[in-house]
Amino acid sequence: MTTIYILAALFSLLLIRVPVAFALGGLGLALLLLGGFSPLMAPQAILSTLDGFILLSVPLFLLMSNILLKGGVGRDLFAAVHAWVGHFPGGLAVATILSCGIFAAISGSSVATAATIGTVAIPEMIERGYERRFVYGLLAAGGTLGILIPPSIPMIVYGFVTEQSVIALFLAGIGPGLLLVAFFIIFSMIYARRFKAVQDVQDVQEISSEERWNATLRALPSILLAAIVILVIYTGIATPTEAAAIGFAFALLITGVLLRSLSWQGLKEAAFESMATTVAILLIVAGAKVFGKAITLYRIPQDISVFIGQNIDTPLMFILVVSVVLLIMGLVFEALSMVLIMTPVLLPAALALGFDPIWFGVYMVVMVECALITPPVGLNLYVIQSVAKARLADVSRGVMPFLLLMLVSVAILYVWTDLALYIPFKF
Repeated sequence: MTTIYILAALFSLLLIRVPVAFALGGLGLALLLLGGFSPLMAPQAILSTLDGFILLSVPLFLLMSNILLKGGVGRDLFAAVHAWVGHFPGGLAVATILSCGIFAAISGSSVATAATIGTVAIPEMIERGYERRFVYGLLAAGGTLGILIPPSIPMIVYGFVTEQSVIALFLAGIGPGLLLVAFFIIFSMIYARRFKAVQDVQDVQEISSEERWNATLRALPSILLAAIVILVIYTGIATPTEAAAIGFAFALLITGVLLRSLSWQGLKEAAFESMATTVAILLIVAGAKVFGKAITLYRIPQDISVFIGQNIDTPLMFILVVSVVLLIMGLVFEALSMVLIMTPVLLPAALALGFDPIWFGVYMVVMVECALITPPVGLNLYVIQSVAKARLADVSRGVMPFLLLMLVSVAILYVWTDLALYIPFKF
């Protein structure tokens, strides 16, 4: 009953629109006081959390992402990819997905990916005859690649909370990320053939080789930036935090010196937006740490593990139940909050059933992606609604085929665990 009361109190605070960080931190502190524990545990938990070196990568990756966004890199990237693949059936949709995947490898942010590529691709696709709801769904789903294809901020936080290797998590995200890209591309090409959305083919045939290479050269520094960040992490040359700093420096060089597309005003806006997002993330991390400390002292994770062990005796049933819970949680929480709240509760039970913690982290991130586009309150739905100035109902309808594809990818990930584990442990 204690668990039910605590969850009811948390949901009540969220329903009356108390910010997530303060709801978690305040409730955690109240639980410490009611349980007779020292309130000094709260500041100690916060200090031990925010003192982590790995968390320094969060503001640096955000700075890199926002500088590229303000420097118009998304437009250059989209133009270059479209110049090469636009002659395929549904080439503009394929270019959009590939652009989302590449920008995801640069930014690590779902919202930044959806907003950056959506700003360029949505008017272009609608003008070329693509059905609006398909366009909105494509961009909302494509944006979710930002938290799966490394570097991924939720994976950094998961690794920090569980003390797992962030590099291993990044490597484990490559397989599922590429699978989703392939699913989205195949569906887009089938859609284009079925609904005759191929106006873009004629336009691309008119692009000269010189124009194609010029577009590629303009986008090449950004593609190299993604490659450099990933390679220095995977080869062990730099930690994720150091790689984020390298990426930030190169983002300044690309937009400020090479492309000369970043103004002083854009730099200030990028710094301010990164600061605001970083503060929000760290406040949520701090609040979640206090809440996690309290529920651990109340033995709630252990009780839930015992309950699952007594009532759910197969890994498949556990995954099904957890998937439903995470989708429901997505109606209230954004991605990072879900990872921080649910990981301490679910991971002990997952380990008891034999799941690998790296695999479970990737699975959670994919389910968080699903929550980001689950109507009616998925965060990416609102991002695309804002960018396109569209009705939420149209965005929600358009995203449903992509949500089903993502759930299919979860099933494949469960059946074929090496999709996530082969690269970090067997490659």
